[in-house]
Order: sequence, then structure tokens, then C-alpha cells
Amino acid sequence: MNKEDLTSAYRDYIACLNKQDWQKLSRFVHKDVQRNGRKLGLDGYRAMLEKDFEDVPDLSFKIDLLVSEPPTIASRLRFGCTPKGQLFGLPVNGRKISFAENVFYIFRDDKIELVWSVIDTVAIEAQLEHTEAEPEISGDAHV
Repeated sequence: MNKEDLTSAYRDYIACLNKQDWQKLSRFVHKDVQRNGRKLGLDGYRAMLEKDFEDVPDLSFKIDLLVSEPPTIASRLRFGCTPKGQLFGLPVNGRKISFAENVFYIFRDDKIELVWSVIDTVAIEAQLEHTEAEPEISGDAHV
């Protein structure tokens, strides 16, 4: 794939994720996909994504930065979401948070085969510390 086709395919992949159109996932993801050195295969990758959306119902992938150098994509993804419980081992529990993911993809046969992902959990921790430090205001407070 050339640079323009690779960029277009990646944008279509992100649109597929945001629509949760799992039937089309195989158009973008290789059957032997690996993430951070772990072999997931297409079924495992799909299960991971489905779990992400189950845990974070308002999950939406937004491309903040995209660099295409075939066969590689480098992307910074932005998220603003409300996880139901824990996220990356952190007790978010329904609080609105925002964070970024820096991710590299290697394509083979026009599909994502290798994924390396680093998520900015420090940003999430800082938001949780900030919200925990704020006093709760009840409706019974008198001024």
C-alpha cells in the first residue's frame, strides 16, 4: 500500500471500531495479529475490543496525530470517556476521564498484523487524584 492508501485504510479501521462493526474488522486486521508482543489472532483482538466497549460504553477513538510510512502507521489517539469500573487497573468507577494512547501498527497483506500500544495512565491517575481531593457537595448543604 502507498502512503495515501495506508492512511485511508487506517482511518476506515478507526471508523469501524467506533461503529463497533465487528463483521468488518477482518477487512482491517490480519488473522495473526499481535498486540504488544502477544499473539491474539483476529478472534482474540475482536474479543479485546468488545470487552473495551463493554467496560467503557461511551468509548470513541479520535485520531489526534497520524503518520504514515508504509508499512507502518504511528498514531496518537485521544479518548474522553466514562469507564464503568476499573480501567488499566485504576479505579475510575464512572468518572469522566481523558487520556491518550500512542500506538504503532505494522501492516502485512494490507491488514494490521503488529500493534505496539502505550497508554498514558499517568494522565488518568492525575485526574483521579484531583477528583478524590475535591470535597463532595451534598444537596443538604447550607450556605
